[in-house]
Amino acid sequence: MNLRLDTIRECLEGVIPGHIATCDAEGMPNLAYLSQVQFIDNDHVALSYQFFNRTRQNVLAGSSVRLMLTSHLTGAQYRLTLNYLRTETAGPLFEQMKAKLAGIASHTGMSGVFRLLGSDVYRILGIEQLPGLTVAAPPPAVNYLTALRRATGRLAGCGGLARLLETALDCLGAEFAIDHVMFLMLDESRGRLYTLASRGYPQSGIGSEIPLGAGVIGICARERVPVRIGFMTSEYAYGRSIRDGVEADGHGDSLETAIPLPGLAEARSQMAVPITAYDRLLGVLYVENVADLHFGYDDEDALVAFAAQLGLAMHHHQQAEEQVEDTPTSEELAAAVGGPPMRVRHFVANDSVFLDDDYLIKGVAGAILWTLLTDFVERRRTSFTNKGLRVDPRIRLPGVSDNLEARLVLLQRRLEERTAGIHLTRTGRGRFSLAVDRPLQLISG
Repeated sequence: MNLRLDTIRECLEGVIPGHIATCDAEGMPNLAYLSQVQFIDNDHVALSYQFFNRTRQNVLAGSSVRLMLTSHLTGAQYRLTLNYLRTETAGPLFEQMKAKLAGIASHTGMSGVFRLLGSDVYRILGIEQLPGLTVAAPPPAVNYLTALRRATGRLAGCGGLARLLETALDCLGAEFAIDHVMFLMLDESRGRLYTLASRGYPQSGIGSEIPLGAGVIGICARERVPVRIGFMTSEYAYGRSIRDGVEADGHGDSLETAIPLPGLAEARSQMAVPITAYDRLLGVLYVENVADLHFGYDDEDALVAFAAQLGLAMHHHQQAEEQVEDTPTSEELAAAVGGPPMRVRHFVANDSVFLDDDYLIKGVAGAILWTLLTDFVERRRTSFTNKGLRVDPRIRLPGVSDNLEARLVLLQRRLEERTAGIHLTRTGRGRFSLAVDRPLQLISG
């Protein structure tokens, strides 16, 4: 019977440490525990290189390598014959293993001792199951093929990015049984991700930001690979204010404009999956749970497939929204409003916008709002199109790759959360209207 590695991947989760056997030039055998085994494909695995010990000396000297793995679900044991190929010290594979090792080190009380020096890549020459008693594996908590079938069908029926995101959140809860999730979009020009939607948290965190390369989410975006951690580790924790990231990043934004990132205070399992379309990164899907090892390889595969479908749908909606010509048949004009004026202050340096001295939004979304409100005050205009905003020089969009529709959704949700008296309403494909409940006093500087 020829065994495939993808059918025994639970053995790679590290619940029961693997054993690696080598020998030196004189034939003296050596057996050692192994902290981490990473699945690459059915023909390759990566082993964690943490110490220059006897095992590594033997491997570099050309020793044969045997790896014994044990399933924590069935008790079955497997022996793999491996051939060393190379060591990677940077890049996607290294970052995936580094993040996992941080969780393993924390779980075993070895933080500060376990440090990944490299990812040793091996070719698999053979897999054999060792004789011994086994038990039946428990049924999976979720049938992922059924979940994917139902979820992709629901995504296909969505009209508009806002509806697509809400449906995706519903699917992750109802079909995949995931209760805590965030969608973050890439701001390529600023090297950051911003939260566009979330589910399962007391505060939505819409508009909160993470620098590329920071934590599980930032590494996932930078390397464009899924990153998964099965144990609590402070090194990759998000259960804190984004202020820490702002200070560490040295980006220079005022802390008055930092929106707290949502997240579980004690997330013991974390996973981030890139959302891409046509080889372009759009954002990141992030999920977490309070239980150890809540997400496994099957969860990772399912969410990677789900994120791929979501990315294509997002790209389709972005293209469709911006094909609408900027020629409204009858431009609506604002009716007069009463009440005390609202001060809207705009700072040109980072396009941050404050309403009555309270921070609302910044960046491209801030520039969009300031442009809309300027046209509203000066021309009483209330009807707009995505395509018109795309070519408006006042907004200074980073490029055609920027997801303008995502910026509008972000702005709309921030205004709704603040109950600011300013409303954006979608009126058709690529069209939206602006309504204001109070007179505006615009201040720019």
